[in-house]
Amino acid sequence: MTDSPADATPYEVLGVPATADDDALRRAYRRAARESHPDLGGDAQRFRRVQLAWERIGTPAARRAYDAGSRGPSGSDGPGPSGSSVWRPDSGRDAYAPPAARRDTRPRARSHGHPGGRSREVFLQAEREWVGLGDPIEDPYDPALVRSAPRHVRRLLGEALAEETTAAIVADMGIGVTVWHDLDAGAEGKLDHAVLTPSGLWAVESIDWGGPVQVEHGEVVGETLLPGERPVKELVRAARAVQKQTRVRFTGRLLVVPDSAVDEDVQLVGSPKKPTALVVRRSALRQVLNGVWSPAGSVDVFDVRDRLQQTVRFV
Repeated sequence: MTDSPADATPYEVLGVPATADDDALRRAYRRAARESHPDLGGDAQRFRRVQLAWERIGTPAARRAYDAGSRGPSGSDGPGPSGSSVWRPDSGRDAYAPPAARRDTRPRARSHGHPGGRSREVFLQAEREWVGLGDPIEDPYDPALVRSAPRHVRRLLGEALAEETTAAIVADMGIGVTVWHDLDAGAEGKLDHAVLTPSGLWAVESIDWGGPVQVEHGEVVGETLLPGERPVKELVRAARAVQKQTRVRFTGRLLVVPDSAVDEDVQLVGSPKKPTALVVRRSALRQVLNGVWSPAGSVDVFDVRDRLQQTVRFV
């Protein structure tokens, strides 16, 4: 459980509804702790999640605070000091950049489009349908409201935040980088980002499934993926659609995921000589975009940028 709304809530970790009484909650915790304890054959990561869940809702006071939307005892869950602003779109140009970065006066990457914009629209529509079309929503980003939503609705907000976080990372890479957000991929939907650096032009998807994932048989898999979801295949199709539209070839394709989702900074999908995509931890994204895993050679940044500017379309 991190700051992401896509993560399982403490109730989901313990396997009880949010309406469970204190006795049912206590029994669920004991059962989950026994089943997940490493000394009894359980999984250490799941055991840790169970302990964190109990810290956040195990006492009446902690449960009231969590249900009201405040941070948990560990300080890593829920909104920041300004309430629900951690989930609210930033009106500034550098959404979700760290405060220190925003005070930095160095030139920033050129940015076009609205990162996370379409994903937020989809989230707000799904939230409206879940609440009820006739019921008013005073604050769609209210932590208590978001946490009570079904996980598939929360994940839509998690996707928007993931895209905005990638945008903030790329923005800090300097004026030599250009990025386009929410590119129109026709029937394939959209491509989250196209990032142009001296190392190449990268097709990038930002995603947060709210749980760990791994690469198996050329695809990303995990318990929290939706049925039939094939992230690598979807990225390839979106990149090809944009490539066909712009007549500009991508150097590579990246799936950017939270650090907690994978065990390695970079994982190759497909052949090592010509990978289908790279699964990249957020903390390693700058390193990848700077060319550590790019093929030999470079691109004509000015030519590619001009051609993209003339041909790219946004959703």
